Amino acid sequence: MFSLRAATPADVDVLTYIEAQCFPEAEKATRESFEARLAVFADSFLILMKDDRPIGLIDGMITNSRTITDDMFEDATLHNPDGHWQSIFGLAVLPSERHQGCASSLIRAFIEKARQEGRDGVILTCKEHLIPFYSTFGFVSTGVSKSVHGGAVWYDMELDFRQERLKN
Repeated sequence: MFSLRAATPADVDVLTYIEAQCFPEAEKATRESFEARLAVFADSFLILMKDDRPIGLIDGMITNSRTITDDMFEDATLHNPDGHWQSIFGLAVLPSERHQGCASSLIRAFIEKARQEGRDGVILTCKEHLIPFYSTFGFVSTGVSKSVHGGAVWYDMELDFRQERLKN
């Protein structure tokens, strides 16, 4: 049985473990990064549980920027609780639990949370092969990102709720 729950600072080791299983060394958030993020924006984390066991996470700060910059990964104080855009820094599901809709559940819940909070939308960066995945949720690629996080090539993706509001 899958369920979602909010994260707390006590989850730092769980988050660090999941992240380490899912991202290369140069790209993963460290325990110290998670401690800093949880201290400032724990309410911008969700943990996916399977039978009371944490198997996935999604997190990101709130900002007024329409793109993620590398300094955001390192400086949790850039979080602006009144910002217009919910970012996604990490979407991670343990390798043994993939291909069951877990990542989709996390992203849908995070999008809905951002909508309910009145954000203008959700932003993220991803590698080129993941653009089709995020596109299925309405994200649009705005091109190659200026981010060089972890030495990778990233693409900026944006889900703009304002477009939806204009249609309604």
